Amino acid sequence: MSKFRFFEQVNRSFDRAAKLTRHHPTLLDQIKACNAVYYISFPLKRDDGTIEVIHGWRAEHSHHRLPTKGGIRYSMSVGDDEIMALAALMTYKCAIVDVPFGGAKGGVRIARHKYSEAEIERITRRYTFELVKKRFIGPGIDVPAPDFGTGPKEMAWIADTYMTLSGGDINALACVTGKPVTQGGIRGRVEATGRGVFFGIREACGIAEDIKPLGLSPGIEGKRVVVQGLGNVGYHAAKFLQEGGAVLVGLAEYEGAIWKADGLDVDAVMEHRRETGSILNFPGATNLPRSSDILEVDCDILVPAALENQITGENASRVKAKIVAEAANGPTTSEAEAVLKQKGVMIIPDVYLNAGGVTVSYFEWLKNLSHVRFGRMEKRFEEGAHRRLLQVVQRVTGKEFSEADVLASTRGATEEDIVNSGLEDTMIAAYHQIRDTRLRLGSSIDLRTAAFVVAIDKVAVSYEELGIFP
Repeated sequence: MSKFRFFEQVNRSFDRAAKLTRHHPTLLDQIKACNAVYYISFPLKRDDGTIEVIHGWRAEHSHHRLPTKGGIRYSMSVGDDEIMALAALMTYKCAIVDVPFGGAKGGVRIARHKYSEAEIERITRRYTFELVKKRFIGPGIDVPAPDFGTGPKEMAWIADTYMTLSGGDINALACVTGKPVTQGGIRGRVEATGRGVFFGIREACGIAEDIKPLGLSPGIEGKRVVVQGLGNVGYHAAKFLQEGGAVLVGLAEYEGAIWKADGLDVDAVMEHRRETGSILNFPGATNLPRSSDILEVDCDILVPAALENQITGENASRVKAKIVAEAANGPTTSEAEAVLKQKGVMIIPDVYLNAGGVTVSYFEWLKNLSHVRFGRMEKRFEEGAHRRLLQVVQRVTGKEFSEADVLASTRGATEEDIVNSGLEDTMIAAYHQIRDTRLRLGSSIDLRTAAFVVAIDKVAVSYEELGIFP
């Protein structure tokens, strides 16, 4: 077992924040505790006829709100410690962005690339069956989502299996989020976490008085950015940052890292990877000896978007970034955070920054329960109202608008427009709530501690309103 204890790291952050609140110690213990952990093992018949035992977990950290919510990951790092830690982060994350879920997380301990698609389907369906059997899944019980090593296809298998076993539940599709759009998913979900990372970084960089001490000017434009991890989250974060005017000077994946002072185009790099199987040897870029070396590249913003425990006490002193934007869960250890704080580095914490995924998952869950696509009822009405307004302007001013101008000005909001607008508003509001809390508590308090204070206060109110604690 690794010396790194992820759940312990999360609880250290919790304890630092809890000292700044006035809640009853027993209530704080209840908020911190993981309510339920389910360990699963089952046999898998491989394509070659051999039998293998598969191990899986599902943790429900907090039942202060139901259903609980959290992704399912397929990784060799999966175990009770990791799953409990990630479930706890989900509790606090949901509270910070005002999504009415308790926190949960699940996982299966496999190396995804070593299994065929048919084997992955059998694993996913059997895992779902085990969750149904113990009531660890359901629209009002526990709602999984994609995570590392899983995606829309696995979520569709989960939904199909649950629907088969649920006996005609009309809300069965709401048992899981992150599904393909054709299977009850929502437009904008795939890129939601990466888009949320962009919104969070943009908001943090937009406040001059906060980033001036870092030697940076306000805004994203021209900022030198390094992204570690080009999975769903890292790729979309890099894409939106690049579109926002940032310069991607470094990119890393498990096979290695590349650096280019005048900037890399993330789509060109991804195309190179599809053609060659690696981001290495990208034309004009410099290969770095190890993937982890990208963390030490000179840049303005470092975006760790891979797995936990990347910036540690061993390498934190060599991190040159002025801002560490945690797109992954738990990429910075407590020891590393102390070093970075002493260096004056701003850390935008994971418990806030990667909440875009659960925010849009909430929208998908609502869509499944309401059985209507966002925008379906109001889109044409909005277009008609906008067109009539333009006609009034034309009559009053005598100005004639071109058909292209009319179409651009009167287009009603699509489902994706509504989802992205809701996500943007959520990330902006949450950041300012965290920042205001930090200012209230004092300048020595970091953003992570302030975020945990916000989360603790909101979860505590839920328990207090139930009359369980004074």
